[in-house]
Amino acid sequence: MPDGFCVSTEAFKRILGEAPTMGGWLDRLSRLKAEDRDGIRELSAELRTLIEGLAIPEDVQEEITHFLSRLGEQAAYAVRSSATAEDLPTASFAGQQDTYLNVIGKPAILAHVSRCWASLFTERAVTYRLRHGFDHRKVHMAVVVQKMVVPRAAGTLFTAEPVTSNRKVSSIEAVFGLGEALVSGLVNADGYKVRNGQVTEKTVATKKLATWALADGGTRERAIEPERRNSPVLTDEQIVRLERQGRLIEGHFGHPQDIEWCLVDDAFYIVQSRPITTLYPIPEVGDRGNHVFISVGHQQMMTDPMKPLGLSLWQLTAARPMYAAGGRLFVDVSKELASPASRGVLLDVLGRSDPLIKDALMTLIERGDFIEPAPAAPPAPGPAQGKPGMSPAGAHPPIDDDPAIVADLIARSQTSIEALKRNIQTKSGTELLDFILEDIQHLRQSLLEPRSFSVIMAGMNASSWINEKMMAWLGEKNAADTLSQSVPNNITSEMGLALLDVADAIRPHPEVVEYLRTAKDEGFLEGLARLEGGQAAHDAISAYLDKFGMRCVGEIDVTRTRWRERPTTLVPLILGNIKAFEPGASSRKFEQGRQEASKKEQELLARLKQLPDGEQKAGEAQRMISRLRNFIGYREYPKYFIVNHYFLCKQALLKEADRLVQAHVIHEKEDIYYLTFQELREVVRTNQLDGQIVSRRKDEHERYRKLTPPRVITSDGEIVAGAYKRADLPAGAIVGLPVSSGVVEGRARVLLDMADADLEAGDILVTSFTDPSWTPLFVSIKGLVTEVGGLMTHGAVIAREYGLPAVVGVEQATRLIQDGQRIRVHGTEGYVEILSWPGQPDR
Repeated sequence: MPDGFCVSTEAFKRILGEAPTMGGWLDRLSRLKAEDRDGIRELSAELRTLIEGLAIPEDVQEEITHFLSRLGEQAAYAVRSSATAEDLPTASFAGQQDTYLNVIGKPAILAHVSRCWASLFTERAVTYRLRHGFDHRKVHMAVVVQKMVVPRAAGTLFTAEPVTSNRKVSSIEAVFGLGEALVSGLVNADGYKVRNGQVTEKTVATKKLATWALADGGTRERAIEPERRNSPVLTDEQIVRLERQGRLIEGHFGHPQDIEWCLVDDAFYIVQSRPITTLYPIPEVGDRGNHVFISVGHQQMMTDPMKPLGLSLWQLTAARPMYAAGGRLFVDVSKELASPASRGVLLDVLGRSDPLIKDALMTLIERGDFIEPAPAAPPAPGPAQGKPGMSPAGAHPPIDDDPAIVADLIARSQTSIEALKRNIQTKSGTELLDFILEDIQHLRQSLLEPRSFSVIMAGMNASSWINEKMMAWLGEKNAADTLSQSVPNNITSEMGLALLDVADAIRPHPEVVEYLRTAKDEGFLEGLARLEGGQAAHDAISAYLDKFGMRCVGEIDVTRTRWRERPTTLVPLILGNIKAFEPGASSRKFEQGRQEASKKEQELLARLKQLPDGEQKAGEAQRMISRLRNFIGYREYPKYFIVNHYFLCKQALLKEADRLVQAHVIHEKEDIYYLTFQELREVVRTNQLDGQIVSRRKDEHERYRKLTPPRVITSDGEIVAGAYKRADLPAGAIVGLPVSSGVVEGRARVLLDMADADLEAGDILVTSFTDPSWTPLFVSIKGLVTEVGGLMTHGAVIAREYGLPAVVGVEQATRLIQDGQRIRVHGTEGYVEILSWPGQPDR
């Protein structure tokens, strides 16, 4: 690294402290919004002028002069800003402040130190801090003054590949001359990839310009000689040597690094190193073999980060090991991919649930450089198949088509919930934690109960059979979608219709309706009693909460706030139903769906009977349609069963948390959310907790919220992306997975939070993902587009039952589609078209 010295943040604090008006300026700046570009531009410019005009204290000038005399006052220097908010583990702030090159002479260096201080308040730096929630008062500026080296080449080195995040691959960019030309985007750079000490990829750019230092100070762009423009900047030996130096720096800091370097003669100088802040963490499995992980959240419609208590409870509930990374859970499918026999089953299952995961895994398999083949093993005694995390379908005997099986399974589950409700109230302390752990084990076993799993598979297999055979025999695409409308025993679709019944109970009472429009307090139910019709409204809402109050967005995370805990969440939905629907809408919608399914069944059977062997084909189809309608609704029940258990456990744990607050072990009861279940048990046992754990976990959770979880990630940290292999789409179409048939046009309502819902009849909902808690919105929309989802995920199942055309797995749908645009959803073919902006004619 070149010689130099640092003007510390203490000098910066002094100079600001001596400016009497600085506090007022910072107050004004903090009140601005990140979107107020004009205000930020004006205030930040005035603030920079103020700082540059402040005199540097005499003792600071003397120290700078002392170091310059030692290093050479007439030498050229780089004057670099270094803010205290730079290079944090989660936000690098890179490029937000200024750096000046080839500065010569004491007066110029002092002036540029002031400019670096002032650059803490550039428009881009102020906006960045506002967006990331950093307090302007808590960010200070140091200035690094480094002796300039005059390189023949410069560039950057990432010790993890920045696009794929692969920690085993280093990525180098190199240009002739100073690196300023690369940073400013003035020139194209050579690109090199290095893995295991070998150059694996080399792209030599045409380089027409380079930035060079001038003898009297400053820099200038100069044309490169024609014969050098297509020459590589670095030799292979230099590339490998630079990469090795980068690995040493990475080892020192313990984290992948973004490094700036210069090449002088044949020596590399490191001028800056900062952590790469955009990498997704790697799930840890405890060994050094190659592992492939797939996202649990993309299967569960919950890609937000979970808090530690929620993560640990879901891990205890799951049928196979799940590994946490970035606040999300992942399943290791390395063993299934290593064996050709299990690989085919896995890819088939994932292809139906999430084609993007399947395609990513296919990419890894076809590359042949990561998945290690499994050792030969004797054949298994019988077939085994199923979704990762579930029992093998082949382990369960077939069931008959008696719908009483579903009724019996539901009755047993309800008995289990009632028993838990009674028994958990008598427990406290470690006895409570042990009781919950035992209950979770019973819950886990009940989810793998052979008949329950067989019913789910029977419904799913019937759907697949119908779609496959009707396409082959009749050319009818996705016939099971219409046949799935208004099936019995679907607890999630019942939830949406039941809220229509709540609206019916409230609609006749204008005073209650007006009261609900202003209901902000979570105790609003108690205020209903004094209103005309208030008791009927109270009873209707309370009954709904008794049955569905344990649900919420992201409900697999036990720490999420439930509707029972925040009933105001439902108020806008109820008011929307009152406005949009006539009385009796619930029964009418269900009956309409049932009739459409019946009509489709009769139509298909009639057409089948006209075919050769038509009576036999019609008989087979009728049995499968019966099986579909008897069993497909139960697909939604196990999750309802889980969240019932979770809510009862949560209520008991929060009572225990109250005791911990009273004992001054934790500050607030929600602190327990940031402990794993095992850690919480130990805290309850000992009445002791390191206070830093909770605050550190809260900070981690905030960082994780900013990360986008991958569908597929390897133990090298490589994020493998999948793609849809579709060539038959109209120009401009946005591709996804078709999950509910039909074509519909309407206004796109892009929602990231259900609480922001302001839907009108006929709108098309566009969002990141939908779990069961979004179902009450489905009754008032006519189409659905999500970024995450599969054929049998909850949003798809309910869309089919309600007859809503739906396309899921649409990458970046909430960015590509803008709120208010008119769009067309092709639920049968699996794509979306943007037709027009508001006020514009359709294309």
